[in-house]
Amino acid sequence: MCGIVGVVSNAPVNQLIYDALLLLQHRGQDAAGIVTQHERKFFMHKAKGMVRDVFRTRNMRALPGNLGLGQVRYPTAGNAASEEEAQPFYVNAPFGIVLVHNGNLTNAHALKAELFNTDHRHINTESDSEVLLNVLAHELEKATRGADLGPAEVFAAVSGVHRRVRGSYAVIAQIAGHGLLAFRDPFGIRPLCIGRSKDGTVMLASESVTLEGTGHVLERDVAPGEAVFVSLDGKIQAQQCAERSQLSPCIFEYVYLARPDSVLDGISVYQARMSLGETLAQRVISVVPPTEIDVVIPIPESSRPSATELAHLIGRPYREGFVKNRYVGRTFIMPGQAVRSRSVRQKLNAITSEFEGRNVLLVDDSIVRGTTSREIVQMAREAGARKVYMASAAPPVRFPNVYGIDMPTKEELVAHGRTVEEVRQIIGADALIYQDVDAMKRAIGSLNPAIHGFDASCFDGQYVTGDITDGDIARMNEQRVTSHEGDEDTSRLALPNATEA
Repeated sequence: MCGIVGVVSNAPVNQLIYDALLLLQHRGQDAAGIVTQHERKFFMHKAKGMVRDVFRTRNMRALPGNLGLGQVRYPTAGNAASEEEAQPFYVNAPFGIVLVHNGNLTNAHALKAELFNTDHRHINTESDSEVLLNVLAHELEKATRGADLGPAEVFAAVSGVHRRVRGSYAVIAQIAGHGLLAFRDPFGIRPLCIGRSKDGTVMLASESVTLEGTGHVLERDVAPGEAVFVSLDGKIQAQQCAERSQLSPCIFEYVYLARPDSVLDGISVYQARMSLGETLAQRVISVVPPTEIDVVIPIPESSRPSATELAHLIGRPYREGFVKNRYVGRTFIMPGQAVRSRSVRQKLNAITSEFEGRNVLLVDDSIVRGTTSREIVQMAREAGARKVYMASAAPPVRFPNVYGIDMPTKEELVAHGRTVEEVRQIIGADALIYQDVDAMKRAIGSLNPAIHGFDASCFDGQYVTGDITDGDIARMNEQRVTSHEGDEDTSRLALPNATEA
């Protein structure tokens, strides 16, 4: 999962892209990069770290031009320690292309061999984004065969990319001297939208909040399989480039990943989380009578909309029982579970008066490994709670995600191969209530009837691309970013919540 942005303007874009990346910081904290174009020359700066740390005044001054793109990186494959794998990526032929990518290619291994043996292109990193860039470059070369490049050739090249590439990909690319190209995979798994400001600036970004926060008006989402070409003068041309397409966005975007003030594919993320709270309330009532619940407390931050709606519907008070320390950076993983548990207490502190002598219902957005949930339940008990019930706004996470979310392997998922009762015992709660998979899909899907399905593979094991085998998952697990002593925690649980970005 990453955040990407591209801009075509009649004024310098370096500060605008920087501001946009700050609004996308919740989508990746490991690295950031910006590239601009001035007189057919690219100017790039990228490094590991948060946006505010990567870009200093001297770096910004070295990024001239009215056209550019940027990315915040959250690695799911490759080498998280390598600054070479920070994006954007660049190739000099044909034309000169730079690219940023959000997603994960499920056939990157086969493509890499094909690029070397057949296309005679060199891949210098372990990043699937570099593989995608070289596939695009090769298809552009085929489409032009030495001739001029126009929208027709660009769209033909994207069609070639769709035929060869599998997995999830929202892409923005700059072609030197020509303009900006953006496209989504045929399932629209990862989000991408387009907007315009009053002065004619065109912006493409992962989330609508990026447009709104920088003075742009959201016009629409890029359709699955569609390519959008923005010329240097801001003229937009678009074409469907996939033989078959269907909108099946990743449902975990609405559960956790996206900011609540974003609208993705016509669905308000905030409203989606409210709807999850509504359906979760029905599940809670069937397990724990509301009269046995004294207070409903969210686990900060992204569970708050679900928790407020749930509390309202079951008629119990909503309270803030945990305070999150916003100034604790990414925690470091060291040997031993005790350190992982201690990191939870560094990030959260319980307000004793909200727990003491009460039966509390804790609401979280999801439960992945279960270690954080177990520690939070224990914190509630230590604060004096009589009983601790846990409700998850998402269903049990039972399967790995292969489309760009750094979910653990299935062996690390607390719900994999276990019953709800077994998970309850592991986390130590007096009751555990999960969202229902079908109810989740209905609740979010009802907010936009044009969406006929979601990728909910980490919940139901159904991968929308239809080409994922156990062997593919095993190979991708080998390529996952792994943590060692002294490494930062790059798991989904280490990400700051969207409202903090």
